Amino acid sequence: MSKPFPIFRQDMTIEEMSNAANRYIECEWKSLYDFMHKDLTAAFWEIEDAAYGLYLEQLMPTIFDQLENAGFSLNDELEETDFVIAKHLIFRNSIEKWGTEDNRSRVFWNVVCDKRGHALGTLLTEIPHSHLKFDIPSAPVIYSLRGVLKEEIVQGIRRIKEHGLNS
Repeated sequence: MSKPFPIFRQDMTIEEMSNAANRYIECEWKSLYDFMHKDLTAAFWEIEDAAYGLYLEQLMPTIFDQLENAGFSLNDELEETDFVIAKHLIFRNSIEKWGTEDNRSRVFWNVVCDKRGHALGTLLTEIPHSHLKFDIPSAPVIYSLRGVLKEEIVQGIRRIKEHGLNS
């Protein structure tokens, strides 16, 4: 599978970054899902939700690599007990509380900093998934928030998930 790299530049806003990431995901998510579906379905029966991590390990690193190549950093302060997938998705920095068992939504967050270390905003990665079988019912989505503090991020996620507002 050829990967159309998302293009990131230092002068981008957090909203422009999420738009570029979503263009990449839109091109890649379904073909990758179809390609991996049989193996991940088998894995789901053994490792349950961790099968989605195997999928994200293939989809998301390109986005994170391209952000870093453009001079951005993701403000990931790892703790010894952190569980991390796809290089930068930290379970401690995620929420899963929306949807039904066959169409749940987990949202991860990453604060993005410029090359001087100034926080520009937060990228949210939403992965829709089923707890009943291996299924990703729709494309993962990257949202943007201007806030960078945990309480602002959690409020922003709630606003997006409960009211469909992205800000």
